[in-house]
Amino acid sequence: MKNNITTIAFDADDTLWINEPYFQEAENQFCELLKELMPKEKLSQELFKTEMKNLSLYGYGVKGFMLCMIETANRISEQALPLHIINKIIEIGQDLLNQPIVLLDGVKETLELLKDDYKLIVATKGDLLDQERKLKHSGLEHYFHHIEIMSEKKEIDYQKLLQHLDCPPENFLMLGNSVKSDIIPVLEIGGFAGHIPFHTTWAHEQHESDLSHQNFMHLNSIKEIITLLK
Repeated sequence: MKNNITTIAFDADDTLWINEPYFQEAENQFCELLKELMPKEKLSQELFKTEMKNLSLYGYGVKGFMLCMIETANRISEQALPLHIINKIIEIGQDLLNQPIVLLDGVKETLELLKDDYKLIVATKGDLLDQERKLKHSGLEHYFHHIEIMSEKKEIDYQKLLQHLDCPPENFLMLGNSVKSDIIPVLEIGGFAGHIPFHTTWAHEQHESDLSHQNFMHLNSIKEIITLLK
């Protein structure tokens, strides 16, 4: 039952604050930079292919994305990429790391209402330094009992997290925007999961099929969790 929940975990990017639109803008800049070599749609496909090839090496985050942009540009130029183009790609990546932290609507108010009754944690993927920086600048750090920056979000990763927290799955709720990473693995281990859709999702995190599960909650906004937990 929902009233058994003692620990609530939040994804960070596109759940607590804006993230994916910044990546899409960086990708648009990358495609514009190389438009004479390849059309945008094809170049985006090539970049995504490079990201998937390197995911097990680089993990998630801006630094890996920057390396994948350089690799893709070098490949489509047949190893004839001018140095100034490489420098511009690095600049695009550095700009991405310096984007402002913009909280999504209702986040701070929701955390304020939950903090006295539940143990709140962050469970997110991404680059360690970048995610720590974003959390620090978000002004939300003091709400959380624990911060877990994960290399992956599969069943075994959540099981390790719950073991560390000494929290049984039936007392755990995960909230996030990715059905693939934030919802399905948690349901599979017996926890609760709430999906908060964001208007844009990275292709790797997209999941098309509808979910029907007794422990699944669909939210239109993060604020709805207050009513659903009553």
